[in-house]
Amino acid sequence: MGSGKKFKCALFEILQFSALCIPVFIVIQRFASIVKRVKKAQGQNDGDANTAYWLVVASSIAYVTSVALIIWVPMKYMIAKKRKFFTERKKWRPVLLVYVILSTLPCFAFLIASTEVQINSNLELHLYDTLTDLPVSLVIFSLICVDVIDRLRKCRLTGQMQEAERDAGIHSPVLTYLEQVPTVSGQIDGNENENHGATRLEANGSVPEVTTPENQENRYSISGYSSRTASSSNYTTPYTPSGHLKFLSTNDARAEIFVDCFVFWFDTIELVRVAGLPQVFRSGWIFPIYIFSYISLLRLIVKPKNPILSSLGVFVQDIPFLFLRIGLIAVFGYVTPLIYLFKNLLVFLAFVYFNFMTKLKLFNTEQMF
Repeated sequence: MGSGKKFKCALFEILQFSALCIPVFIVIQRFASIVKRVKKAQGQNDGDANTAYWLVVASSIAYVTSVALIIWVPMKYMIAKKRKFFTERKKWRPVLLVYVILSTLPCFAFLIASTEVQINSNLELHLYDTLTDLPVSLVIFSLICVDVIDRLRKCRLTGQMQEAERDAGIHSPVLTYLEQVPTVSGQIDGNENENHGATRLEANGSVPEVTTPENQENRYSISGYSSRTASSSNYTTPYTPSGHLKFLSTNDARAEIFVDCFVFWFDTIELVRVAGLPQVFRSGWIFPIYIFSYISLLRLIVKPKNPILSSLGVFVQDIPFLFLRIGLIAVFGYVTPLIYLFKNLLVFLAFVYFNFMTKLKLFNTEQMF
């Protein structure tokens, strides 16, 4: 049992460290190749171009080594030793904070630097390297992998998931036992029926049973609740299809973590993809796209069940992305699908209406709608 936990911990640490290093190495190597190409286009000899290339590559190796030895490894050691600063965290995730600062931020910075180097060198259009695959497929995918690993760390990888493991960051529905409380009218009807029964017993010469508060409470708790509770509990029982479709009812929160992590970043992925289009790549719009995309990534630091996550997503993603997409469509046309524009608009309007407008006296009515 202990060896299995150690193997899982070692596997997660290797995967997270790989996600920290690989994007930085590849993005900086691509930047080095762009610098080499630009120097050759400017008429410099191959020796100078190769020297510049290897200097940039060596700087990436030195950066990753320094970050790993000075920040990443000591942080992981303190987490493993359960230091107070890390064990008492309730609302944020330090591993994701360090990753976003040390890996994602340098990658976005070198992506912007790659565009500026190519634009300032006056290269021909067919020589441009727009780096379309790096920000979307590599950088954000590595970010998602780190998020998935951080959520799965509290879960077992074998066997069925226990109820105590459901706080791993996925909002899964939990069935509760509902107990219906008898209404006042139901109690009055019950009292009337009992009075009629007592009258009939007295007419037959029988002695009616004296109703004490304890008996009355027990009677309501048994006769008034039991049948209704049994009927209401049927609605809380999950429907499990039988026959050949029984396998469709299977679900596990550990599998839903992967879906939740990818869906969480679809909006950011689409906006970063727009930065790789040639007309946007050569314009100044690439700066606000990468800047606001990076700001939206900071939501990853907050715990998935943190109550401020909803409002944080509106203020750091939907509102900036809404104005960005309106400007992009006005300048370049339909470079981004309108469905994402509608999504940002509707999420913002719904957030304002249901959280603020419904509290006003005008909307705080008892009508059906």
